[in-house]
Amino acid sequence: MDRFLRVAVGASSAAVLLFSTASAQTQQMRDKQPDMKSAFTTADFSAVPAMPQGRSTVLGGQIRDVDPVLDQFTLRIFGERPLKILFDERTQVYRNGKKIALRELHREEHASVQTVLDGTKIFAISIHMLSDVPQGECQGHVMHYDPSTRELTIGSSLSRDPIRILLREDTPVVRAGQGSFAAASAGQADLVVGSLVEVMFDADTKGKAVASRVTVLARPGSRFAFSGRLSGLDMHAGVLVIVDPRDQKSYQISFDPARLPVTQTLRVGDQVRVSAAFDETRYSAVEIAKTEVAQP
Repeated sequence: MDRFLRVAVGASSAAVLLFSTASAQTQQMRDKQPDMKSAFTTADFSAVPAMPQGRSTVLGGQIRDVDPVLDQFTLRIFGERPLKILFDERTQVYRNGKKIALRELHREEHASVQTVLDGTKIFAISIHMLSDVPQGECQGHVMHYDPSTRELTIGSSLSRDPIRILLREDTPVVRAGQGSFAAASAGQADLVVGSLVEVMFDADTKGKAVASRVTVLARPGSRFAFSGRLSGLDMHAGVLVIVDPRDQKSYQISFDPARLPVTQTLRVGDQVRVSAAFDETRYSAVEIAKTEVAQP
């Protein structure tokens, strides 16, 4: 009997010891495990890159091949080759005007996409998916216009291939910008090779882009006057960038340093006045003058 009691007590003690050891090991494992709640609540989500700068353009088409791994989708523009467009958590997505989660972005949607160039790639600022026929906007230089067919061909930095858009008989063609230029609108006669235009368009039943409005921003040979702060200067390339306070837009203007020696004294931040002529691809400075000394 005594032997049985000694065996029972010994087994009980071993069990208590085993339970205590296991509990201690479990507690140590818990102590070593990271606090997942703390890890998530203290993570730094503020290090999101700033939105790319530059003029945005609205493109209309159909969304294809959404790739959530590479954060990109394909936009098929009416009558043109598809474009690869990037997106990330900064991109705002809407369906029929209601904001939705980025994960609800799907293919085969009619969409109007607000884009901006991010280096050499196209980035989506916002995506508006629509139930009805989409509208869009593009900007570029006139490559050709055929008055008989009313087909306008535009070269745009956002597309490797020319964009072809039809004009209706009643499609307005107007000028915009500085007073002297805008006041001398010539309608379709402004659609000459090299003119800088902005086109609002929708699609017909065959998926062809049809212009609802064409705005001529510049025509070759036109003169323009810019005044504002110098925000960029490249003496080697002969290019300056000026921010015009009248419309808060940035204008890139080419210049010849040898013909305009005042450019040797220019510094970023200077207030300048620039008289420029528009050729088939760019604004070219005819005269540059400082209007005040930049503040340190």
